[in-house]
Amino acid sequence: MVAPYHSPAIGKILGVVDEVRVVADPLEARLLAPEPGGAVRVALAVPTSGTLGMMAPAVLNCARLAVAELNAAGGLLGRPIELVLLDAGRHPQTVAAELAELARAGAIAAVVGTHASDVRVATVTALQGRIPYVFTPPYEGGEHAPGVYLLGETPARQLRPALDWLVRHRRARRWALVGNDYVWPRMLHHAAVAYLRAAGAQVVAARYLPFGALDPAPLLDLIAKRRADAVLLTLVGSDLAAFNRAYGESPLRSPRLCAALEENGLLATGGDATGELYATMGYFGNVATDAGLAFVERYTHRYGWQAPVLNGHAEACYDGVRLLHALASRAGSLNPAAMDATADGTTITGGRGRVTVTSRHVDQPVYLARADGLDFDVIDSF
Repeated sequence: MVAPYHSPAIGKILGVVDEVRVVADPLEARLLAPEPGGAVRVALAVPTSGTLGMMAPAVLNCARLAVAELNAAGGLLGRPIELVLLDAGRHPQTVAAELAELARAGAIAAVVGTHASDVRVATVTALQGRIPYVFTPPYEGGEHAPGVYLLGETPARQLRPALDWLVRHRRARRWALVGNDYVWPRMLHHAAVAYLRAAGAQVVAARYLPFGALDPAPLLDLIAKRRADAVLLTLVGSDLAAFNRAYGESPLRSPRLCAALEENGLLATGGDATGELYATMGYFGNVATDAGLAFVERYTHRYGWQAPVLNGHAEACYDGVRLLHALASRAGSLNPAAMDATADGTTITGGRGRVTVTSRHVDQPVYLARADGLDFDVIDSF
């Protein structure tokens, strides 16, 4: 059993951090709602507890960096931006209800979410398009609700080329699929079955585990008994780290492809020395593009070289704040209908370069990387 993670770096924050005001008490946010014409309050929904809690420190840093830069340039629609931090590591309905109540009370004007897709599904239903909602991580595709904007990689862009690469280059023909039990892994596995069949491979085992309930031993037994020569992992956070640690200590040496492994998760694993741990994401901190290097420089200048490591989830949150600003600026309003009407063609530039909105999604390069100790080596892009 893996104990839920609780971020030691967040706690209960209320005040100004690096010139950015962050409110971490929803009651405080409701009681001290901004005056009309005052600051624009943006909810930042990110897990600070639970299986995904390890992502919070770097995500919060990147959100603060984006807000600091935007406020220095005039804010959002001429008003300063403040953040309201909500723990999205709790039950999806709890998170969604809290966001909906803040929206009804006028305590927040928008949401930027870096969290699991089950929380997104509940939040979209609860908000009912009242305020704009930018969702930043990789996701399963198919979201078209009004006022919702998706930055994340979808299966056809993230998963299919990486699976094809491993089938071709590593002769991976017999796949085991292992994920957490919620909408994103189930939909990715459904897509993977079709992609692998088209590539001449097959799925020989599939398992889903509740958050925080991972026991690696039966999974390793299953992989060995089914003679799987590759594993697709859609586990997340501390569950993914626990599985990869156990796999690295086992005799198994088949390739593992992770759809949610980034630098923070690799550190939590303790690194990897097998040479067979792969990750596919839209951003890695060591991608040597002009945009990527500039982003690392700004992040390090603000937070220092010992700051929480940059990773795909954190950089996407930076892009999410910037995208909200760009969409509202283009529409001249934070009204979701006005933003939807003008969203196509909106562009931003962040750590992964220039991205453009089409049908409230963005297209972007996706990278395949191999873990080498505590770092990633990017070996291909798609």
